Amino acid sequence: MRRQLTCAAAGMAAALVLAAPAGAADWTAGAPTANDPFFGDVGMGNGGYDVQHYSLGLAYDPATQILDGKAKIRLIPTQDLDQFNLDLRTKQEGDTEGLTVSRVAIGNQKPAWFTEGVQELVISPRPKLHAGRTYTVEVDYSGIPATVIDPDDSFEGWVKNQDGAFVVNEPQGAPGWFPANDDMNDKATYEFAITVPEGNVAIGNGRMVGPAVTSGGKTTWRWAEDSPMASYLTTATNGDFDLTTQTGPQGLPIYSAVDSRGDSAATNGFSATQKATIAGHIAAQPGIIEVLTELFGPYPFSSAGGVWDRGGVGYALESQTKPMYDGTASRGTVVHELAHQWFGDSVTPEVWPDIWLNEGFARFAEWIYTERTGGQSAQVSFDAAYATPATSSIWTIAPRGIPGPAQLFASTAYTRGGMTLQALRAKIGDAVFFPMLRKWHADNRHGNATTEDFIALAEAASGQQLDTFFDIWLFRPTKPAPGSW
Repeated sequence: MRRQLTCAAAGMAAALVLAAPAGAADWTAGAPTANDPFFGDVGMGNGGYDVQHYSLGLAYDPATQILDGKAKIRLIPTQDLDQFNLDLRTKQEGDTEGLTVSRVAIGNQKPAWFTEGVQELVISPRPKLHAGRTYTVEVDYSGIPATVIDPDDSFEGWVKNQDGAFVVNEPQGAPGWFPANDDMNDKATYEFAITVPEGNVAIGNGRMVGPAVTSGGKTTWRWAEDSPMASYLTTATNGDFDLTTQTGPQGLPIYSAVDSRGDSAATNGFSATQKATIAGHIAAQPGIIEVLTELFGPYPFSSAGGVWDRGGVGYALESQTKPMYDGTASRGTVVHELAHQWFGDSVTPEVWPDIWLNEGFARFAEWIYTERTGGQSAQVSFDAAYATPATSSIWTIAPRGIPGPAQLFASTAYTRGGMTLQALRAKIGDAVFFPMLRKWHADNRHGNATTEDFIALAEAASGQQLDTFFDIWLFRPTKPAPGSW
């Protein structure tokens, strides 16, 4: 459906088109997809511009499940644009849920024609946008966000629950609640103003900006993430929470939110025993961060924390600075999600088939953290995993051979990915391995990288030719034979 709601009449729209600048510029449309190997066919990501900053104003009412949003997106075109796309899941004919855009404006409230599709908000700016200049795109929208169903039948996005919403986005949930360039290579800074019913708490990425402000029965919570962030790592989780702040290493603020409801049939909150378990995880966060900092280098962001909720999705997720835990989680899971702040959040893959660079590194972090804190060694963890029968999917699917998005979170990316790192550690020695991991993070901090980049670094750091090693561990869909690497 084509909409244009910032011009009152067709005559005005025609005048705007006639006034569009002419000249030598080579006006073209930005690509409607980033062509990720797993998600390019559904239009994930866009081309033609680089987002610098998102400012998101959100108001949510759990009673009606209606989200009102106002996004201001500062971007720089990388080509002369007469059309470009943002990813946004809008309400289509026959849908009971979805978002509807009421207004798009660019710059000094210049109107823009736009078309709403299943995944794409197609914008035709007039005047057109010149490469290299900075523009602010404003999008006003509203509706009941639709839950995003992934190819593996898990769900994500703005996941509605009794007291608010559990907001998790890996890999494609972000356009379910705000317009974005949903390409993990286009990182940007963010600020959030999230308004919820008085008594509820809203959590965004980064640091809290000032105290929450309450007026007319509603409270607005403000957060700002000052480090570049991929859209899939955002959150705006809200509900009935207790929010606390700790001081971590080097004065790092650590924000922790816990579902404050009790465990009853009506609320499905946490029991006293479960809350005690969570309190133990919260108390452990500064120490975990300190150990991981010693292993991997300085913590990459200006804040940390976590959210423990009854989210209903069945998994934890490493949202940047605010890992999301559906349930109490285990101590190993907390270590895993905090390790992702280095590997996955700060250093992010260029393409989704490289997800082992997230999950394998976080699984290895669980093992090496246990070793460094007096538990079993990472080699013992490796040996236990290696004992898995050859028919297991960790062997029949290679970490860099995941066949498609339905297998994106296959255990091979986690377990065999972690084994790859421990096997590499044993091959090149701790004196080379750990400085190499710190260099991997330092060289790619707040950016994107590939498996090939990691292989090149490992070979340069060790002075060894490692083609056979990495082929065996990352690319072959078979169990490595003893002594073969």
